[in-house]
Formats: sequence, structure tokens, C-alpha cells
Amino acid sequence: MCKIITPSVTIFDENGHIDIDGNQKVIDFLIAGGVDGILVLGSTGEFTNMSLAERKALLSMYVKHTNGRVELYAGTGCLDIAETIELTNYASEIGYQGVFIIGPYYYGLNSDRLFEYYDKVAKSVKCNIHLYNYPERSGHSLDANTVKRIVAANSNVVGMKDSVMIPAHSNEIILAINKKDFQMYSGFDDQFLYNIAAGGCGGICGLSNIVPEVFSSLVDACRKKDFDKTFQLSNLIHGLMPIYSLDSNPSLIIKTLMNYRGVNVNEKSIFPFTDISNEKLIYAKKLIDQVLTRYNHICQE
Repeated sequence: MCKIITPSVTIFDENGHIDIDGNQKVIDFLIAGGVDGILVLGSTGEFTNMSLAERKALLSMYVKHTNGRVELYAGTGCLDIAETIELTNYASEIGYQGVFIIGPYYYGLNSDRLFEYYDKVAKSVKCNIHLYNYPERSGHSLDANTVKRIVAANSNVVGMKDSVMIPAHSNEIILAINKKDFQMYSGFDDQFLYNIAAGGCGGICGLSNIVPEVFSSLVDACRKKDFDKTFQLSNLIHGLMPIYSLDSNPSLIIKTLMNYRGVNVNEKSIFPFTDISNEKLIYAKKLIDQVLTRYNHICQE
């Protein structure tokens, strides 16, 4: 069954600390919008600037505030493998349904080193894990043969998030693994339909922070095999993709647009992503207005 999982933004106060109230508003907004799950500490959540203690605190708050209302997933990849293992086990122990682990970023790893890394992590944790492939940010890419090796050697590697511009990459991995229960998610919003057509589970989509109802309606239409509505809603998501090109870290613009929709949270993002030009903001708001107008028409048909 296909799903929409939101890689939630992290709300910080003016001093750069985790804003509990703000993050709780995000949770409630996403649940009200009908998403199937929330991924905490994903790329959209700006995890790179957070200490291990801060990450644990945020994960704990999510468990308490969601209180079983939505599936929870955690991004637990750290530069230090010991911290990756510790954070993964912590997330599992406090009730997360799954974790997504990106490999050590910056240096770049070849296929053998990627296998060694994930093999050690998988054998050191007490839970099922998902691989997270984001070559543009990590400096390395998990190809089909490497993923097949990792999965064959570790029964607790149960899925993957694949953030690759060419959607055929995910398809190659699905075919190589050849297991119906392998959970493949797309990391790019506009690949949702391609992913499920190839046998995947759907998407982990950053724009669902802004318009969760559009994504949850798409999932509902897919489940009901309402093809006309499915294609219309997918087209709306394609229309929002230019938002990602407005900055290399889209979290600030996403938070700003969430406030435009009435969420009312602090928009602060990690330094140096401190401001957005008025021109970009006007453009992004226009995209949101257009999509929501069309969405309302689709819902009334």
C-alpha cells in the first residue's frame, strides 16, 4: 500500500535551540493534513547542525506529542558510526516504526566501503533499517548491486529512500532485490507515481510540509484506483517543484510558506540560510495559491 511520509522541518527558536511548541504545531498540522507518517531528522529537518543530545530530545518529543496518531520514522545517519548506531537503537527503543540511514557524507565512499558501513551498522543495531541514498548531498551513491549485497547479508535491511534525479535508478534496485516486501520510497516529490508504478511504496516528500492535504489526497486516489484524480493531483505536485530551486536548503522557504498557510512557527533555519528575497517569496506564494485553488476545484468535482 502506498504512503506519503513527510520529512518534517525542525523549528528552532531565535537562539537556534529546538522550539518545542513550534515543532508540536508542525506535528498537528501534518496529522490534520492526513499524512501517513512523519520522518524526523531528515534533510528537510536540518539535522546536520544538531548534536546527538538535541536529536534524541527531538525524537523523544515527537513520540510523546504524536501519541500513536501517525507512523514515526527517524533519520539516524551521523558522521560518527558509533553515534549512528546509538541513535538508531534509541529511536527503536522509544517506539519509532523505522529508521533511515544516510552514509557518512563529505569524503565519498566506493561500493565496497558503502557495503562495509551498512553491514556493520545493520549487524550492530536491534531493529530494521532503511538505507538512504542522496548522492547530491552525500558524495556517494548506492547502486543496485551494492544494495543487493547489503540486503542479502542483513535481513533487517528492509527498505530504502532513493533521492536520485533519474527515477529508473529506483526501478533497477527494486528489480535487483526482487522482494515484494522491500520498501522503496522516492525522495523526490514528483516521482511519487513512478515509484509506485515500479513497485515502490510512495514518497518521502518535503513539499508535504506545506500542502499535506494534496499529498494525502493523492495517496487516497491511488488506493481507490481513481486514475483521473490521481493524475490531476500529481500534476499539482509537479507544479510546486520549482520551490526546491529557490535555495540549496529549502527549509527556510518551506517554513515561510507553512506560515503563509497559518501554521505560525519561527522560520529560523541553520546559518547561513537566514533570508529569502521578496521576489522569490512572492513567486513561491503564487505557486501555492495556484495549486490550492486547483486542488479545491478537484475536490469539488
